[in-house]
Amino acid sequence: MGDDEHQHDFQEAGSGASATYPIQCSALRKNGYVLLKGRPCKIVEMSTSKTGKHGHAKVHLVGLDIFTGKKLEDISPSTHNMDVPNVSRNEYQLLNVDDNFLSLMTNDGSTKDDVRVPEGEMGKSLEADFNDGKELLVTVINAMGEEAVVSYKEAPKS
Repeated sequence: MGDDEHQHDFQEAGSGASATYPIQCSALRKNGYVLLKGRPCKIVEMSTSKTGKHGHAKVHLVGLDIFTGKKLEDISPSTHNMDVPNVSRNEYQLLNVDDNFLSLMTNDGSTKDDVRVPEGEMGKSLEADFNDGKELLVTVINAMGEEAVVSYKEAPKS
């Protein structure tokens, strides 16, 4: 066994944090985030059932996928751990809209060109406002390697 067998190419991750972290089910709260069926969700409804004769209290979670808006449900014993996605929100200045992708400026002045124009009404109004010459700040949510625009606003006039 030579050293050449142990060559690994580690990809860089933001601040060395993993995509998720475990938390006890009973510690989850409404409007918090949780992984339901492998998707990052915002908890919209939560109820706890009483323990059975031999069982655990169960927590019934209803969440909306933060990227697709799809409703997902799960039931888990309150003593078990569930994964919570590391969700970050960043605000970027919109530089350009090109071929269904946004060109954004990060805080350090570099550009970010891999965020899609949001679907539906928000995407249409964002493009219309941008084409009207408004300076826009776009809020991008990031979890588990996925990114999506959640909102935008006009940049304050300096």
